[in-house]
Amino acid sequence: MEILFKILLLLHIFGGGVGLLSGTINIIRKKGDKKHKLTGKFFLYGMMLSGVSALALSVMHPNYFLFIVGIFTLYMVSTGERYLFLKQLLNGQSPIFLDWILAGSMLVFGIAFIVFGIKIYLQQEKFGLVFLVFGYISLRFVYSDWQNYTGKAKHKNYWLLAHLQRMTGAYIASLTAFLVVNKLLPGIIIWLLPTILLTPLIFIWSRKYSIHK
Repeated sequence: MEILFKILLLLHIFGGGVGLLSGTINIIRKKGDKKHKLTGKFFLYGMMLSGVSALALSVMHPNYFLFIVGIFTLYMVSTGERYLFLKQLLNGQSPIFLDWILAGSMLVFGIAFIVFGIKIYLQQEKFGLVFLVFGYISLRFVYSDWQNYTGKAKHKNYWLLAHLQRMTGAYIASLTAFLVVNKLLPGIIIWLLPTILLTPLIFIWSRKYSIHK
């Protein structure tokens, strides 16, 4: 069992490293060209490997940190990739069953994050704030899914905005994991700093690329 844990840990580190490196490249360089798409594939598969292995590790050795990162990462990269295939929702296209499963699962976990966050925060544990923040962000994205899947998107290029927002969100999760594991900052700051610093990029890019209906 311990050997399996070590193998999964190595896969998690490798996937996270690939995701962090490729994500950083795509964060700082031009969007939409062939290099961006190729690097994006490395990011997608690296983060998928990191997310799946994080969930397995969190089950073998119960760990809140790995569980949150695993759930959040898998939802973000999965839906971020799926939106590239959902460009016609405003023209009658219907999301597939997988899309609803992803949104429904994140709805359940988002609510659970908030409930659990309130519970442990009331027990004087500041870590509860982390659950609250990630729960709120998760529910915001699920609400966006519902709007898009039901043809109520506010922008013509909703799929591009969703892709940018979710891949950036997954990158934030990757960077957060890196900082937490290496203990580069003290306390709860290390958990929330990447979100505080990089979330404005989501708003900036959304405003820059949005095309209203």
